[in-house]
Amino acid sequence: MKIRKELWFGFALMAMIVLAALSMLVSVERIERGHIGLLMLSLVVVAIMLGFPTAFTLMGMGMIFTWLAYNRNITHTLDLMVQAAFKTMANDVLISIPLFVFMGYLVERANLIERLFRSIHLSLARLPGALAVATLVTCAVFATATGIVGAVVTLMGLLALPAMLRAGYSTQVSAGAITAGGCLGILIPPSVLLIVYGATAGVSVVQLYAGAFFPGLMLAGLYIVYVVALAKIKPSLAPPLSAEDRYVPLPPLTQRIAPSGTAHALGGLLAALKGPRNREVPTGYLLRQLGIALSPAIVFAAVAIWGYGVATAPNAQEDSAAGLVRMGDAPAASSASGGLAEPPSAEGGLREPPSGSGLQEPPAEGAGLREPPAEGDAQTPQTAQGVQEPPGAEGVKEPPGSEGSKAPVAAGNGENGDAAGQATEASRGYWITTAIAAALLVLFYALLSFARLEIFKMLLTSFFPLVILILAVLGSIVMGLATPTEAAAVGALGGFLLAIAYRQLTFEVVKESVFLTAKTSAMVCWLFVGSAIFSAAFALLGGQELVERWVLSMNLTQVQFLLLSQVIIFVLGWPLEWTEIIVIFMPIFVPLLDNFGVDPLFFGLLVALNLQTAFLSPPVAMAAFYLKGVSPPHVSLNQIFLGMLPFMGIQVIAIFLLYMFPQIGLWLPQLLYAR
Repeated sequence: MKIRKELWFGFALMAMIVLAALSMLVSVERIERGHIGLLMLSLVVVAIMLGFPTAFTLMGMGMIFTWLAYNRNITHTLDLMVQAAFKTMANDVLISIPLFVFMGYLVERANLIERLFRSIHLSLARLPGALAVATLVTCAVFATATGIVGAVVTLMGLLALPAMLRAGYSTQVSAGAITAGGCLGILIPPSVLLIVYGATAGVSVVQLYAGAFFPGLMLAGLYIVYVVALAKIKPSLAPPLSAEDRYVPLPPLTQRIAPSGTAHALGGLLAALKGPRNREVPTGYLLRQLGIALSPAIVFAAVAIWGYGVATAPNAQEDSAAGLVRMGDAPAASSASGGLAEPPSAEGGLREPPSGSGLQEPPAEGAGLREPPAEGDAQTPQTAQGVQEPPGAEGVKEPPGSEGSKAPVAAGNGENGDAAGQATEASRGYWITTAIAAALLVLFYALLSFARLEIFKMLLTSFFPLVILILAVLGSIVMGLATPTEAAAVGALGGFLLAIAYRQLTFEVVKESVFLTAKTSAMVCWLFVGSAIFSAAFALLGGQELVERWVLSMNLTQVQFLLLSQVIIFVLGWPLEWTEIIVIFMPIFVPLLDNFGVDPLFFGLLVALNLQTAFLSPPVAMAAFYLKGVSPPHVSLNQIFLGMLPFMGIQVIAIFLLYMFPQIGLWLPQLLYAR
């Protein structure tokens, strides 16, 4: 029997792992318990590559080596297993996984992707490589809504690959755009990978979502720039769309108004409104079309007015405290020193303050405050023992310039009070943003033909519902309005509503979504249980301590450590999937971060970018196998692998940019959560 090249590669890699483990045991002077832990790690990797289920391999190896570590004490071994499983199941973060997965399967079965792809590729028809760009944008949006790589790659393989091949696109470019775009769901929130990493490394999932947003957009943007540049330099690989492919049919009633789709839509609709003589087109239809055409202007006006109100609103904290003097702040007319000061005294120590300062007992006739008695006047014990302010103390005292009983009321009406109560001016950033949005709106209406109006209507029914769902889920998480679990529940409800709106919510759809959600969630949860048992056994055998000693003995700098760790993760992405890398190797890497001063959040973003190679790197590139399963027979697996290689290079560039400019990922979490 002839063995395929992929199997030879796998067997050779496994042999290298086994030989490396054996040479390690032979070369050391004294075999420690930590070496047994490293041997366990090697056997786990080999067993997974042989095809054994990851979760049960981790649990089995963990229990066997724990039993050996406890000197064959089965009671302690079972106690460790139960404690690890209970700790995993008590993790609240994991509740969001089935809800996000359920949302993804509902959105997938609402059949939005076909409408989404057609509307996006028509709106980008004049761009070089329009079909490949539309594929990447569709994958990014759909992956954000679903987060399920296999589903996105499979659906786009059925929908976009035949369209690109018919348009004369290269097989490699087509396959690379589909597989790379489908893998964006690993990084762009709501990503299951980020939830798993957060639960494993003890990092806030909310901050991971905020941090991964801009790196995900950056990576998608780099993909698009590459495709556009390639189509511009080599048009034979991605030829422009023909006029037939760019044709947008007009509805029959619209054809009565404008036989040509290139006519200006807004002017044509306004000119057609002539009461009973509007060219046999009902007035209601014209008003509906006009309302759709004017909807961007209405939304712009509403957002601009709301934004202006927010930008010019007075500071609520200052306004509520307008009548108070902040502790430690001196009133306007007082001296510069604030807070409580030591009363001046020539002799030192505490003495009785002079009678002319501070608060005194009011006179008997109650005619308001009066001038205090002269310094030499005699005082009764009652007046001398009243509560008085020591001279020079700048704490809580009567505001300067206040007279009589009006002092407490007028405290907020001074210069500081007026400044706090008045509306502030809108910032320059608000006006710049509004001006840019207004310019784009004017350009939109200048180019709005009847054909583009039909494309805009297609986007309204496919693109914008998904964007609203994504913004509702991610916005509520990032802005702190909801926890990831609560936002996932909102997303699942949104998936239900989308399926109802598109008349796709049937009992069969719900049953399939629930079944697939249970299957995926069970896989992730069992992986966590297996990882907890394996990590406990690895630490018990001293493997973590041995790895830490070995890494620290190399005297690496922070840059060298990050480079070493990312190269290891990159190589592990060839034989292993991201789930296995996260649950097996992150518990080894994360404890080392403190020694090199690496932020676990930043490290998680680097890992999330890097782990996309697990779906794009042969021989275990799952995205390639998903696409091969639905591609035409003449598309070979080697062609798909060749198409993915340039996008792997772009991922390396994205990792380099994120490392060189960490604020790409850290700016939003620092802005929102003041880390």
